[in-house]
Amino acid sequence: MKRFHAHIAVDDLAASIAFYSKLFGQAPTKHKADYAKWMLDDPRVNFAISTRGQTPGLDHFGIQAEHAGELSALEAQARAASGDALLDPGEAACCYARSEKHWVLDPQGIAWEHFQTMADADVFGAGRSASAVDCCAPQDGAPSDAACCAPGASCG
Repeated sequence: MKRFHAHIAVDDLAASIAFYSKLFGQAPTKHKADYAKWMLDDPRVNFAISTRGQTPGLDHFGIQAEHAGELSALEAQARAASGDALLDPGEAACCYARSEKHWVLDPQGIAWEHFQTMADADVFGAGRSASAVDCCAPQDGAPSDAACCAPGASCG
């Protein structure tokens, strides 16, 4: 079963963790110096916050697949919706996880990722070639650039 994903950039991680922990009635399932994530079961949501966004607010949405078949179906839907314009498909390490993923932009330019998490990772972002390219939400229809996962940049 798939899980909805939302990532919000925040400017005060501690205050945001306190707020969302009370709002969701539980502590984050993953907490790092620049990142926190809640894996909620009711509703099924992967909700993440980080201090890595360029400006506080919505960073991106996504759908997390539990297995390769779901991810493949999501990829077909993304290709149909975007005119076959997938960005950064493939394996990535971001948000302290190793994932298989791809990105599309909606007509308003909001980034959507579809991904299957394979394992935890020790770093926020490093990709196929030890590059940060793979973890970053695309901006303005362009593939992400290698510098985007630096502190203060928008990442997955």
